[in-house]
Amino acid sequence: MERATGFRNQRLVVVPRPLVREALARPVTRRLLVTDAGVFPLAEAHGRYRPEGAQETIVILCVAGTGWVETQGARFDVGKGTAVVLPGGTGEAHAYGASRDDPWTIWWCHVRGSDAAELVAESGVRPDRPVIPLVAVDRLTAMLDEIISALEQEQSPARLVATAGMAWKLLATLAVDRRVPGQGTPLQEAMKFLEDRVDGTVRLSDLAALVGVSSSQLSKLFREATGGGVLAHHTALKMARARLLLDTTDLTVAAVGREVGVADQFYFSRQFRRLHGISPRAYRAERKG
Repeated sequence: MERATGFRNQRLVVVPRPLVREALARPVTRRLLVTDAGVFPLAEAHGRYRPEGAQETIVILCVAGTGWVETQGARFDVGKGTAVVLPGGTGEAHAYGASRDDPWTIWWCHVRGSDAAELVAESGVRPDRPVIPLVAVDRLTAMLDEIISALEQEQSPARLVATAGMAWKLLATLAVDRRVPGQGTPLQEAMKFLEDRVDGTVRLSDLAALVGVSSSQLSKLFREATGGGVLAHHTALKMARARLLLDTTDLTVAAVGREVGVADQFYFSRQFRRLHGISPRAYRAERKG
């Protein structure tokens, strides 16, 4: 028989619903509000079924064991180092639970507010993809630990504002982690290659062959991760190095250009201006810090 709570060493905090209603009418917390949060270690027989979904967006981090999630009639496996995100307010049924043979350990929270939908969209969640692989699950569980600890102490308006900020960071980190390539993947290897050759030029076909994918596939991977193509990413790396050199050395503009693999000073200046809106000399003259 599946159960919702009651696991050994669990932590569970629920903000009273009158406080939730009041917070959703106030600045800041009307944009994002943590309504529930907890930790369920070795959650044997854990399961929830909501035939009409939930008003809250549900975020589950699986740190050990395995589980499953069902949404829109499809079932997805959930393993260690992954997150489940179920958007709130959709009215669509969902269900999730621990596997029988290897029950999951999960950290979780429910959030509401006007910013929630946009943050979820940034994480890349879709009806056919509610599970997100995580880059650094420990960093995310630390954020949830901070949220739970704060709400365990009290649930004053100030405390709800503080945990709203923590939840915003949590959801933003999920969105960023989706775009960070995993170690050893073609995208990660290609990005590392470009970083190591900021002072040179790279042909797309050569880079694709080096990491074992087609040119079109590599371009697609870069667009999904960075919003631009391979050469645009390489140029951005060059310009980042150029900014550092302009800020920390007395090299001439021409010498800075050569350091990032652009021998033509005028072409380098045009590239720099296109990205920054000002010339390299004007950038160097700006007061910073």
